[in-house]
Amino acid sequence: MMAVKFNLAIIFCSLLLEITFATNPSIFNVKAQPNSDISQALSNAWKEACASTTPSELLIPKGTFKLKRVTLDGPCKAPIKINLQATLQAPSDPNGFKDGDGWVTFEHIDRLTLMGGGSFDGQGKRVWGKHCSQGQYCSKLPINVRFDYVTNSIIQDVISLDSKQFHINVLGGENITFSGVRVIAPENSPNTDGIHIGRSNRINIIDSNIQTGDDCVSIGDGSKQITVTNVTCGPGHGFSVGSLGKYKDEKAVEGVIFKGCTMKNTMNGVRIKTWPDSTDGLASNMHFEDIDMENVGNPILIDQEYCPWNNCNKKVPSKIKLKDVTFKNIHGTSTSALAINLICSSGYPCQNVTIENIDLKYNGPEGPITSKCKNIKPKTIGKQNPSPCNAI
Repeated sequence: MMAVKFNLAIIFCSLLLEITFATNPSIFNVKAQPNSDISQALSNAWKEACASTTPSELLIPKGTFKLKRVTLDGPCKAPIKINLQATLQAPSDPNGFKDGDGWVTFEHIDRLTLMGGGSFDGQGKRVWGKHCSQGQYCSKLPINVRFDYVTNSIIQDVISLDSKQFHINVLGGENITFSGVRVIAPENSPNTDGIHIGRSNRINIIDSNIQTGDDCVSIGDGSKQITVTNVTCGPGHGFSVGSLGKYKDEKAVEGVIFKGCTMKNTMNGVRIKTWPDSTDGLASNMHFEDIDMENVGNPILIDQEYCPWNNCNKKVPSKIKLKDVTFKNIHGTSTSALAINLICSSGYPCQNVTIENIDLKYNGPEGPITSKCKNIKPKTIGKQNPSPCNAI
């Protein structure tokens, strides 16, 4: 029933924007010579389009252009479409960015359509491994594209290429659909999450392809009614809810569905991760269904002792309560002998976790394929390969 509601929301949002743009919109062209800097021209065209009292379209034509850091902010007076046909190139020098900054930021906009087949080229290859210590998150490198407090919008058929940090970040969003989006970066690109969602409601990612060096899709705190459907992930670190519990006043995660997705040559499969010694929190109603895996490490993972770089206290259990979780119809090949690893908190054991119709085969040199449970008693239904684990 939840998936039906989410799909109806996608259809409604799409129809709304199609009807809105059925009349001829006012068109604002960004005019510039190829390989030139279009920062000022884009800002000027945006201000005019955003001020239009009728639906408008901002056209960025084919070609390669330089673009400095830019914030395209609203509210706008009417629906606005950006037809991005160009390749936009970020500055190669990342100096001057603060923690969490975006290179291109869309902010406080209702009824935005971003489409056209163009690319945001972050030029990350120039900086990966040069500005941060090995194995650490580098927050001062810019995110390729940020959507902050954007509502009732569609992002369709655009490319994020070689971001210096996260490719796409959604914060405070409401009713946004990402469709036909491509993320492209090599598997050794650090901290380059494909699409990260935080404190947002009704976000849908459909029919997209993500190749990167970190999580393909990551779900942060405060996210509700998130659907990821028919998304191909790989290379990358897989699909993740979390990590959760590191910061004070984190909000609950409720209603997450990954369905009909394909994973190829990823470090992890589907996982939920929370920090030990965490703040109080809740993550519930999370479902991973109909997932096809090919050469995937750690295919099914709950990790409530997540502690990268060993900068936390593992002796104190996580206070994030995990409940109402389903892993269903997951099949394919694992590069790990331990294919199902469910590590829950000793302080708050996982509740109502179901494992249904799992068929994973280990393609490594050592076997057999196994499963492991800690502080959890999952319910099992249907085929179970590997055999169900016993709680310890």
